[in-house]
Amino acid sequence: MKNSGMTNEVFSQDRSRRLYERRRELDEAEDKYLAPAAARSRDAVRRRPDTRAEAGHRQYFAIDADRILHSMAYTRYIDKTQVFSLIKNDQITHRVLHVQLVSKIARTIGRLLGANQDLIEAIALGHDIGHPPFGHDGEDFLDTLCQENGLGHFVHSVQSVRFLEKIERGGEGWNLSLQVLDGILCHDGEVHAQGLAPEQGKDFARFDRETRAKQRDPSEQLAPMTLEGCIVRQADTISYVGRDIEDAVRLGLLSWEDVPRKCTAVLGVGNGTIVYRLVEDLVAESHGASGVAFSPEVSAALARLKAFNYERIYTNPQIKPHLLQAENMFRTLFGKFLEDVGAGREGSPVFVDFLADMSEEYRKNNSAAEQVRDFVAGLTDERFLELFTEMVLPRGLPRRLS
Repeated sequence: MKNSGMTNEVFSQDRSRRLYERRRELDEAEDKYLAPAAARSRDAVRRRPDTRAEAGHRQYFAIDADRILHSMAYTRYIDKTQVFSLIKNDQITHRVLHVQLVSKIARTIGRLLGANQDLIEAIALGHDIGHPPFGHDGEDFLDTLCQENGLGHFVHSVQSVRFLEKIERGGEGWNLSLQVLDGILCHDGEVHAQGLAPEQGKDFARFDRETRAKQRDPSEQLAPMTLEGCIVRQADTISYVGRDIEDAVRLGLLSWEDVPRKCTAVLGVGNGTIVYRLVEDLVAESHGASGVAFSPEVSAALARLKAFNYERIYTNPQIKPHLLQAENMFRTLFGKFLEDVGAGREGSPVFVDFLADMSEEYRKNNSAAEQVRDFVAGLTDERFLELFTEMVLPRGLPRRLS
């Protein structure tokens, strides 16, 4: 038995060594097939030493993508809505599909431009993890409540970083690389940009300053530090601009004939055509460059299309019939959970579903309002509605009065 154990130990060490060597070979091969501006996996920078990552067979950005994929926050994507909330239609895009589309489109672009696809995937998978229930409307409601409670602005990109660094794993976080976290923080797909060039040379001190700046002023424009971050940011726009129109058409809010001719003449009609032409243009304009850019003609058409979406979809009162009720629900839940934390009511959902799994350090270093913000931001649409129903509607009502 002793000899058998020794043999197994030697075999395990030999296997680990061979896998480590294979990873090193893959790292070295990146110099041959990645573009000069692309990020190298071996250059991933983390806040803390990570012996588990360093000893394994996976390249560093692939580890980050896996960690995000296996996070609790990623699991909750499945029931978070994108644009159309409180609408019963199984064919409408949800947050999880949007994230998958961003990842797929960005990796296609990255493959053609010689970028690091593991880094692209990690940024894409994590970029919207901080979104609260009910999409951007929910973000606006939570932003108001955070400001009223002295927390500054609520910004979903900042919250995405917060979940992955300070909330996951009981407050320990996933120790993701700077390149991934920076791409998530800087992913502003709603802001139009013809071209993006990476701002290299960032470190965690600058990243922390930029995170605070973004929370103080959500309009603060930040540029990713990597080519891959720039690709994901443009892919975010590509993934939703035609898809949102497609969803609106399916709901009967508009038709493709309503889309301005100046847009369709350049980008075509239908989400698939729009995605194809935007990807094709971006790749053709960016090949061999250190950043990414659309051609002037396509960029102008894309800007017009985003303006059309904003007017006809995102601010259309027809898709927000329950907006006031939803805002009141946010205020009611936030206030109730704030009371519960202050009073130490450990039977409250904020304790049972959230704080019970958090470290003592997290509970000590975060105010009651911060804890409630983190809990509410992590709720799915369905769980949010369940909690509101449980809180507001009396339970145990008789089925008959006589």
